[in-house]
Amino acid sequence: MGSFFTFKNILGVARRNEVKIFRAPLNYSISNKVTFDSLDECYIKTKELCESKRLPPNINIKGVFACNQLDLSEIKVYGFDYDYTLACYKPAMGYILYNLGRDVLINKFKYPAGIMDLEYNPTFAVRGLHYDIEKGLLMKLDSFLQIELGSVYKGLTKVQESDVLHLYKSRKVPLKYIEYHHNRNIVPKMTQLADMFSVPEMSLLCNIAEYFEQNDIHYHPEILFQDVKNSVGQSHTKMHNLVANDTATFLEKNPTFEEFFKRLIGAGKQLFLITNSPYKFVHKGMNLLVGDKWEEYFDVIIVEARKPRFFTDESCPLRIYDKQSHTNLWKKVNSLHKGNIYYQGTINKLLELTGWRGPEVLYFGDHPYSDLADVTLEHGWRTGAIIDDLTHEIETLNTEQFKRTCNWLQMLTQLIEDQQNSDLPNAAVHLMQWQQECERLSSLRFSK
Repeated sequence: MGSFFTFKNILGVARRNEVKIFRAPLNYSISNKVTFDSLDECYIKTKELCESKRLPPNINIKGVFACNQLDLSEIKVYGFDYDYTLACYKPAMGYILYNLGRDVLINKFKYPAGIMDLEYNPTFAVRGLHYDIEKGLLMKLDSFLQIELGSVYKGLTKVQESDVLHLYKSRKVPLKYIEYHHNRNIVPKMTQLADMFSVPEMSLLCNIAEYFEQNDIHYHPEILFQDVKNSVGQSHTKMHNLVANDTATFLEKNPTFEEFFKRLIGAGKQLFLITNSPYKFVHKGMNLLVGDKWEEYFDVIIVEARKPRFFTDESCPLRIYDKQSHTNLWKKVNSLHKGNIYYQGTINKLLELTGWRGPEVLYFGDHPYSDLADVTLEHGWRTGAIIDDLTHEIETLNTEQFKRTCNWLQMLTQLIEDQQNSDLPNAAVHLMQWQQECERLSSLRFSK
């Protein structure tokens, strides 16, 4: 489900991430500058012009993409999440989460033993998709909350377009289905796959739903969703222990981290780490990534922070984590000291004890909501999103086939606009054919 790429994704919202393609400038069009005897000739000349155009340069796959102006000289504090930000996991992480969650479903929730044979498919679901909890449907929504027909699945089976329209009455999904109401007791009917840990969870859910459908086992979609969510959530403690005992199997090494941290500190910057993961798990990973003295690079380290609640809760005590006894101390924290490990707390307490101002902080994370949205809107932090998913998209954008097809689609669209009021013979027929070609091009699927 996530192994292909389409122009509909690019010109609207990509299946994985949003990518904007700008229309070709008007000087790429010749139909409004030259007189033609027929639209056939106009089409041929436009096609020749398109084929003569130089293809755009490749996008740097390791580039930094700025959505706003940022003067790094104004940044005094650099903050980092851990999972999928500093710690980039190998595909083995998805498999272990899937398998552990499946085991909990069978052993604790007493699901059929037959689901043990259902294997994890890492290419089926990708980040950014939405899941309708009530109807049990996985789908892609564009930036206008419209369902992309052809992207809706029940279990592993694609749902026909007519059935989707019958269920939702239109392609438009109401905002209240997705956003939290001001009354927090009203839960949205849809959830989004917003982090990498949600991918194996959704694969497990869809596999079981397909198993139930194929074996005529009646089930409630919302109950299945909650059971899978709980089973994967309860597996995290065991996952932390397994990964901590064999870190190299699950973590990608990055030899540049130590040099990067030293460069920031050498420039007079302060560093902090805020993660939802427990200390022992983070410690083993950072030992592999940076070395056994990794804590010396950070002025503040907070574990089990409970994000996004760390950024939204008004009150939660900040406690010191004792690394020897592996317990949280009960003494009130009135100041922060380098070398200590802190547990939970809130962003308000962090800012109070450090004196950091919003615009001077740059925080990196992988989750657009839990890590980035609240701190930007409420506290004015500058943020950076680590989106490994874009690797696939950029590799696709850089292929010659995609570039040539995109050029032609832009120019053909411009040609239709220029000739929509044409009085040349058979204009309506030609315009209809061109429009059909545009729709066909928009539906093409690409892979790197």
